[in-house]
Amino acid sequence: MNAATGKRDYYEVLGVERTVTEVELKKSFRRLAMKYHPDRCPDDPTAQEKFKEAKEAYEVLSDAQKRAMYDQHGHAAFEGGMGGRGGGFGDMGDIFGDIFGDIFGMGGGGRGRQRRGADLRYVMELDLEEAVFGVGKTIEIPTQVNCHHCNGSGSADGKTTQCKTCHGHGRVRMQNGIFSIQQACPHCGGSGQAIEKPCKACRGEGLLEEKRTLSVQIPAGVDNGDRIRLSGQGEAGPAGAEAGDLYVDVRVREHAIFQREGNDLHCEVPIRFAQAALGAELKVPTLEGEVAVSIPPETQTGQTFRLRGRGVKSVRSGRVGDLICRVMVETPVRLTREQRELLEKLEASFSEGEPDAHTPRAKSWVDGVKEFLSRVTS
Repeated sequence: MNAATGKRDYYEVLGVERTVTEVELKKSFRRLAMKYHPDRCPDDPTAQEKFKEAKEAYEVLSDAQKRAMYDQHGHAAFEGGMGGRGGGFGDMGDIFGDIFGDIFGMGGGGRGRQRRGADLRYVMELDLEEAVFGVGKTIEIPTQVNCHHCNGSGSADGKTTQCKTCHGHGRVRMQNGIFSIQQACPHCGGSGQAIEKPCKACRGEGLLEEKRTLSVQIPAGVDNGDRIRLSGQGEAGPAGAEAGDLYVDVRVREHAIFQREGNDLHCEVPIRFAQAALGAELKVPTLEGEVAVSIPPETQTGQTFRLRGRGVKSVRSGRVGDLICRVMVETPVRLTREQRELLEKLEASFSEGEPDAHTPRAKSWVDGVKEFLSRVTS
């Protein structure tokens, strides 16, 4: 922790050594971003701060020039004007432009900053097995991409002139009460440049509509309602500006056998009443194959058995849940004459000796009914 700034060391934040490579750095940041993204941790008040901390650290260490400055001067490299405008993280114009732009609905952004492309949302339906073990999917999404004819510039000949509205600044000043607010130029979209000969293919927009095919890797353990963010896979921005993101929302189909609750799986196991009374060895299905379960004698319907580690491995914590089997004793149907006679003999045998000893729950239920009726009628 830096005493002057109150910030942790950027390498410590990302959990990497100072000799980390770009690939390892990116991998570590993605892991932390997935872990602490506010969309994934809505109930964790500290997640957003941890996400911002990791993002700030990555923005510095992933830039070769900023990383060199940080290695030499630490956090002081971005204090008091070192490292460029406002410490390298945007000037006061950017800050006030963003704040007041949000308040008055005018848009904002720094000088010359263009509107980024729109974010896209895709709902992906998965089978339970796919969600539990992870799967690679190919999806097709309608989107806007940079025009191939003008390389996203919107200009037929590649030439642009200075925007006459903002005079090349990319921003215009608007008066709103006592505030003088800057916003992106509505004519050039913040680029500061105007097009004299628009591209015929995209009509000067720099964008074309088409369907795009993407490969999406779904991590193991995702659950219904989880969201996966694919950075830069949304719609392209106007005139080559930054693309938006693609959000893949996970929907898990109902399963014929299992129901998922958190990291646990639940299933019902039907057994015959003779098996429940005498005990039995059963084969119970799991997502990884059958396993043997011992049903003890005198098992009652609704009784549960927990199979440790047979549930789902959490995509966040890595903890593996359990499989909880609920026994359902079935009443036999389509009895043969011999089976009916055997059951009649069995039922008659219960009346001999101490009949209540065989059905303790029934006795307590009858006693409860009698007590209730006596209170009602008294």
